[in-house]
Amino acid sequence: MQDAEQLKGYTHNCTISFLDLYEKVKRNAPDLRPPTKEEQIRIAKEFAKIGKSNNITIHACCEKNFLSEYGLKCNGCMSQEIIEKSINCKLEPPKKKNLRQECNCLMGSDIGAYNTCGHLCKYCYANSNKCLVIENMRKHNENSPFLIGNNQIGDKITEAKQKSWITYQNEQISFI
Repeated sequence: MQDAEQLKGYTHNCTISFLDLYEKVKRNAPDLRPPTKEEQIRIAKEFAKIGKSNNITIHACCEKNFLSEYGLKCNGCMSQEIIEKSINCKLEPPKKKNLRQECNCLMGSDIGAYNTCGHLCKYCYANSNKCLVIENMRKHNENSPFLIGNNQIGDKITEAKQKSWITYQNEQISFI
C-alpha cells in the first residue's frame, strides 16, 4: 500500500502475475507453490482496491480472465491500448498468434537467451543452472552484437525487418 501511495501520480499502471511452476522453477525452488484460485482472488481484490485508491490500474499478465470480475484488467501487460496511450499515437500492428493462450501482448518476441540473467531469481523459467549463468556472464562482451561472447563460425546474423506500426493519422489519444 505504501509503495502505491508513493507512486500515485507518477504511474497509472501496475502489472502482476502469479507463479507458473515450470520444470526449471520446480528444480530451483522446490518449496514454492502457485497460489490457489481463492488466494489469487483475495490478492486481486486487495490490489484492485489499493490501485483504485491511488489511480493505478492493475493489469494481470497471462492470467485467466476470471480476475477481471475482481477489478483487474486482463487485456495484456503490453497491449495495444497501453502502448498507444504511452506514445500518444494510434497503431496498426500486424496480426500475430499469441505466445501463450492468455497473452494479449503486441510484442511477443523473446530476444534473450537461457542461463544469462544474473539476477538469479528462483522463480525464473529462463535460468536452470547458476554456474552456467555465471559462466555465460563472464563471456559477455559489451562490444559484441551477441548477448554471450562473439561471432563464432556457423553463427548466422539476420537483419530484423523493422516497420513502424504508427498510423500517422493525426489522431491524438488522451492520456486519461
